[in-house]
Amino acid sequence: MLSGAPKGFIAVALLSLTLCAAPALAQQPTPAQPATTAQPAAAPAQSSPTAAQPAEPTDSQQGTPLNPIARGATGPYTLRANAYEVRLNATVLDSSGRSVQTLNKDAFHVFEDNVPQTIASFRHEDLPVSLGILIDSSGSMYDKQAAVVQASLDLVKLSNPEDEAFLVDFSWEAFIDQDFTSDIDKLQQGLSYIKPSGGTAIYDAVVASADYLSKSAKHPKQVLLIVTDGEDNASSATLEQAIRRIQDFDGPVVYCIGLLFGDDTNKTEARHARRVLETLSEQTGGAAYFPKSVKDVDAITKEVANDIRTQYTIAYHSTKPPELGGYRVVRVEAKDRSYGKLSVRTRSGYYPRVTPTIKSTPAATAKPDATQ
Repeated sequence: MLSGAPKGFIAVALLSLTLCAAPALAQQPTPAQPATTAQPAAAPAQSSPTAAQPAEPTDSQQGTPLNPIARGATGPYTLRANAYEVRLNATVLDSSGRSVQTLNKDAFHVFEDNVPQTIASFRHEDLPVSLGILIDSSGSMYDKQAAVVQASLDLVKLSNPEDEAFLVDFSWEAFIDQDFTSDIDKLQQGLSYIKPSGGTAIYDAVVASADYLSKSAKHPKQVLLIVTDGEDNASSATLEQAIRRIQDFDGPVVYCIGLLFGDDTNKTEARHARRVLETLSEQTGGAAYFPKSVKDVDAITKEVANDIRTQYTIAYHSTKPPELGGYRVVRVEAKDRSYGKLSVRTRSGYYPRVTPTIKSTPAATAKPDATQ
């Protein structure tokens, strides 16, 4: 999207668990500690897909839409031809929660469905990232917007210079305020488009953003950062569908900042919203943060930027053929004599993708010219 273009409208279409139409994207701080990482979870429950017709933009909605990604011309698309390769971004913490940066390949052990896997490649360097910043723009975010906008800019400033980022705000629907760019000025202009109002469609925003990353990102390492102050009340997709969609794509890693404080936050709703954000991050290898004040958001985004830039990248070729399908639980362990007990944060599992067989059609034989 051009720097001066107003935000675009994203039409909402319900996610299909068979990689059909994805719903749309739309919102908007002493550092809080990330939520405790859960053990790898079993496959998320599968919900029956329900078709929904995308809405058309109205005269009052301007800009270039970030279209939900559905099918290609010949059916579902895949991201890589080699479906056996599984890539993991891993953060290692010691018993005090401090990041450990000195491990080598031999310190890591990968398991898929409890079966040891052979590490095919290992990297520990600041790899460029394709980043999506998703800001809750529901009405309740009005008094938090300024702090969130500044924190978002600081996150990008602390990122790898080769990173690219796009900006989305979500309320009842989702909007892309700035397409992929490394230009801080363009992102700042995109943030100025956010006008808090309406409800909160987190799941639709996550799914559409993950789809957009899969189609448009130029870096294989991909991240979504979600900033919200409440639970979802407007999505067509469910939490399970959103997680499944991300796992179908072998990513991205999701970080969440939950602004679940203040007199306007119902305790029951806050607990549910917290669990949702924890689940999104745990299942994808990210982290969830719950600051006690909007003043803490900036410190948290700096912590997220550091976490992204210091991860280990591990790849292996699964011993189980992708044609068998099914959800695969992934576990990574790290051991080193220089440290005590280490914990590894990475995504909990994935669904293998099988590259579709394309059958060629023989060329038709031309009929002989009857005049000959």
